[in-house]
Amino acid sequence: MRNSSEIYKITFLNKGKVYEVFAKQVYQSDLYGFVEVEDYMFDAKTQMVVDPSEEKLKAEFNGVKRSFIPIQAIIRIDEVEKSGVSKISNGDNISPFPVSLVGAKADTKDT
Repeated sequence: MRNSSEIYKITFLNKGKVYEVFAKQVYQSDLYGFVEVEDYMFDAKTQMVVDPSEEKLKAEFNGVKRSFIPIQAIIRIDEVEKSGVSKISNGDNISPFPVSLVGAKADTKDT
């Protein structure tokens, strides 16, 4: 997934919210169970109206060189033709994929 002309839209859960961001590099991390995201892209200030959600994301990711996102938090990764508006939305009807790192005993009943 490393080509300078590729742009990725990454949708993931963070703190109960759905984050949608754009980046130039997305790849599997050497840290087990994580996806690395680098080179975040935010809309240039070409519009008169400022989106507060995108401004919040810009501030949150300001100075971030690389993010390690847990793989179970990823909702979707798309390769897109051009960058769009990054945003944060409520995750009211989305829940994280259930992952059990510790093996649970199955409920076994004698029949």
